[in-house]
Amino acid sequence: MTMWEALAVLLAGTAAGTINAIVGSGTLITFPVLLAIGLPPVTANVSNTLGLAPGSLAGAIGYRAELAGQGRRLLRYGAASLTGGLVGAALLIVLPGAFDAVVPVLILTALVLVVLQPRVARAMAARRAAGTLPPATDGGPLLLLLIALTGVYGGYFGAAQGVLLLALMGMLLPDSLQTINGIKNVLALIVNGVAAVFFVFTSTVDWTAAALIAVGSTLGGLLGAKVGRRLPPIALRTLIVVVGLAAVTKLLFL
Repeated sequence: MTMWEALAVLLAGTAAGTINAIVGSGTLITFPVLLAIGLPPVTANVSNTLGLAPGSLAGAIGYRAELAGQGRRLLRYGAASLTGGLVGAALLIVLPGAFDAVVPVLILTALVLVVLQPRVARAMAARRAAGTLPPATDGGPLLLLLIALTGVYGGYFGAAQGVLLLALMGMLLPDSLQTINGIKNVLALIVNGVAAVFFVFTSTVDWTAAALIAVGSTLGGLLGAKVGRRLPPIALRTLIVVVGLAAVTKLLFL
């Protein structure tokens, strides 16, 4: 790796860490850069996952105020993410092409849910106030299953994993988007972390690339958390949609 290639990977890691802390889809920045410097696709994916894990940790730390009182939820959701992430990492080694066709559909579906979420939340709150719905819960078994399935996808590739998590939890939880974003960062950390550990023992890692992305994504994660926590809900939701549409465009046409 030349000095300029190393700088490109470092900057891509910083950008990915920033966008992951706020929304998600950072993989769509780092992964093409790793391919461009000559890494094979699976090695690039593995090295990218390993490098982005510290950035997820930095983003979660940046949202620690929003995570106050979320310990019980994080244990339940985290267990689902860990299981899904491990399955997804194993699938990448066994079937390195399984999700290619469905990724754009997943992201577009998530964006529709993000747009509809405020209207659905208001309708559900009105029904609870009228006594026609039970009190708000933690999403029940349905949300646990969906988080686990998102973890499978995240452990496999992970592009826009954060968008999917924001959409699903936004539909099924009564909390603010900022609180949900903090939970999302922790779940992404768990998925990336367990997948990274799995890959260390089962696949080929380009340690230089992984280290450069790790440094960049950590800096970006801290920066992204500062920016993301200051965004009002409408701005955050708009950013989610813009980033998601850019991700779909990149996957389909580039």
